[in-house]
Amino acid sequence: MAHQHSSQPRLSPSSDTEDMVMLLAPRLAHFAGVARTEHVTRAAQELQVPQSTLSRAMVRLEQDLGVDLFARRGRTVSLTPAGRTFLASVERALAEIERAADEVRADADATTGKVAFGFLHTMGAETVPGLLQAFRVDHPRVRFSLVQNYGEAMLEKLRAGELDLCLTSPVPEAPGLVARRLDEQKLRLVVPADHPLAARRRIRLAEASDETFVTLEPGYGLRRITDHLCLEAGFRPRIAFEGEETETLRGLVAAGLGVALLPPPTVPRPGVVELAITGQRAVREIGVAWLEGRTDTPPVAAFKRFLLSRRGGLLPD
Repeated sequence: MAHQHSSQPRLSPSSDTEDMVMLLAPRLAHFAGVARTEHVTRAAQELQVPQSTLSRAMVRLEQDLGVDLFARRGRTVSLTPAGRTFLASVERALAEIERAADEVRADADATTGKVAFGFLHTMGAETVPGLLQAFRVDHPRVRFSLVQNYGEAMLEKLRAGELDLCLTSPVPEAPGLVARRLDEQKLRLVVPADHPLAARRRIRLAEASDETFVTLEPGYGLRRITDHLCLEAGFRPRIAFEGEETETLRGLVAAGLGVALLPPPTVPRPGVVELAITGQRAVREIGVAWLEGRTDTPPVAAFKRFLLSRRGGLLPD
């Protein structure tokens, strides 16, 4: 059976999809209520809206669509073929909205909610697992969505709303973000075990000006710190390799490819010697960052308080 067409004005064919959605969305639940009861008065009582308001809303919905959705007999109505087709999609849409609402409410629950948390690759082996374990002593049912990446990538995810909090280095100073310093790591000059400098315990970075370096790729916070410290020591490092993980760099140092400025390893690595840097402050600061002006859900607020309480004790000894 062909759909009946209303003689009332309808949306112009030039109206875009967004306009249609803005017009129809507020009326979908009302339409589903009338379709379910097939009675305007009962639907108005269930939906807790005036009957006259509901009747006008259904007439306007048909006008906007340009299609008759109901066959009317007084206050009793029945769906037309077009109405049945429309109802099937409306019910799926409303169910999806309800599912999404349930999901975001669950994520915000103080006891069982979710925290989207980002951290540096170098924080993943020991620091972050220890933090999560300690936090879950008092919040055992809070869930985490974890992202491990380099600093700039995580800050972009913060700005996009994909992360609630992230541990990063250097501590960012950027519009729209809030950051707090939590701890710092002393950096070491890592050299091969058979290197002439390996007999030393400490070194001025300027003494390594003729060495070949292996470093992280541009865009990584540790790479920026390395470049800055070398410039501060009076030279630009000669780069043999740019990687994505500090332990890869340690392996390449052990293989004799060059030297590297790195934070302490989680587990001592054979084949390398780590020298203390003297004459300048060779550290990397670790901080937590979040989006300015964003309202925290209870689980995010609890985890933020926990991280801030770890100032000076974030990193393992």
